[in-house]
Amino acid sequence: MKKIIAALFVSLNLFYAQEFNPKIEDEINKILEEQFFQSSVLSINIFDLSSEEYLYSKNNKLLLRPASNMKIITSATALEYLGPDYEFETSVYHTGIIMDSICYGDVIVKGGFDPDFITEDLDTLIFALKDFGIKEIRGNIYGDVSLMDSLFWGAGWMWDDDPYSFAPYMSPLIINDLSIEISYEPGFIGKPAKINLIPKTDFFDITNTSVTTKEDTSNLEITRAWINRGNELIISGDLSYKAELDTVKRNIVNPEYYFLYLMKEKILQQGIEFIGLLDTLTLPEYSKLIYSKKRKFSEVITDLNKESDNLSAEMTLRAIGLKYYGKTASAKKGVHIIDSMITKIGLDPENYSIVDGSGLSTYNLITTELVLEILKYLYYNEPENYEILKKSFPIAGVDGTLKNRMKQTSSYKNVRAKTGTLTGASSLSGYLTSADGHDIAFSMFVQNYVGSAKTARAFQDKICNFLTSLKLED
Repeated sequence: MKKIIAALFVSLNLFYAQEFNPKIEDEINKILEEQFFQSSVLSINIFDLSSEEYLYSKNNKLLLRPASNMKIITSATALEYLGPDYEFETSVYHTGIIMDSICYGDVIVKGGFDPDFITEDLDTLIFALKDFGIKEIRGNIYGDVSLMDSLFWGAGWMWDDDPYSFAPYMSPLIINDLSIEISYEPGFIGKPAKINLIPKTDFFDITNTSVTTKEDTSNLEITRAWINRGNELIISGDLSYKAELDTVKRNIVNPEYYFLYLMKEKILQQGIEFIGLLDTLTLPEYSKLIYSKKRKFSEVITDLNKESDNLSAEMTLRAIGLKYYGKTASAKKGVHIIDSMITKIGLDPENYSIVDGSGLSTYNLITTELVLEILKYLYYNEPENYEILKKSFPIAGVDGTLKNRMKQTSSYKNVRAKTGTLTGASSLSGYLTSADGHDIAFSMFVQNYVGSAKTARAFQDKICNFLTSLKLED
């Protein structure tokens, strides 16, 4: 009965203008009088889930870039169509026969979009080979990346996001976020900065022309040969002798070969003999499974939203497409299922432009109305998925991308919301509770501003602080 009432209420609210509580409307309008909003664009939508009424709405049908608020839609679609128990798999196989601890054939690793697969998981695969009795591989090591199309970047991703790790070269065969972590610290005065790779590997060529100086400031640059799409790491500039140990991450071209190279290094470290080639191919039907590392979506969604992990969102989108279209996944196939989700909640997918799962694309155009309806749908119709989604959101002042926001306010530990940031765009959407216990869903997009997102975020925080201190029963 609750679902029917909620569905009817959603339907009515989509077509009829709302009258808001004048006190709430006046207070929010005062916040919007700031000079910042004379030159920027704002869309805001706030709904009281407990009393089933809108508290405030402005420009809620305006098409804007969601930035990482796109991850809310991807996550909700995955919970609905994949389910929280969907498993991402990275599996190792062998061909041929194993005799006297020798594998007479190839070892093949098949990637299954696990965005959280790390070095320790690779160690587990290697131990599985040893447990299988393999002490020598008389064949090659291959990676199977056939589950995904050949588009390594999303449509509308910016060329100057390369070589940063938030814009990974995508592959279904994943390790360490498809990136390399680089630590740096001062060397001796006049000498290069000390550089270390995490994990240690010989996969990368390193050119280090940096200099440790007596100056108080640094202008060290750590990049990759991204113009030529090469994996050479280039360190240049000056590093102050006062600088402390720090790290950066950079993305990797053809990351499946990096996976295979790490695998080869670890195989040799474990005393397994191997002198064959590293390459890619499609897993033969006669291959025999050795071990499969599995990870549920209910685990993946946490990093996806709390840390706003683009790779997790993109791999989830492709997993959605793979489940319903089979064979080879793509962003477009995943978006088709997002369209189905939009239709299910009573909106028309033709009214939006959605091209990726992370929100990194500048081609995405959606509304705060859409985001709010997604949040409402899960709250009213899918209580288990609602709890999973809500728990995956950053908590104000506590963790994730909200760790340093809304501390020492009524929003502290109260607001659970997804942030989003692109150049000139900032968004915040999620759930909070009013001072008298009303559950509230909200969505805020601020765009077309110059400079940092600091002012836009301050506005979002003000709205949240107002709502969390509000007593709606008065």
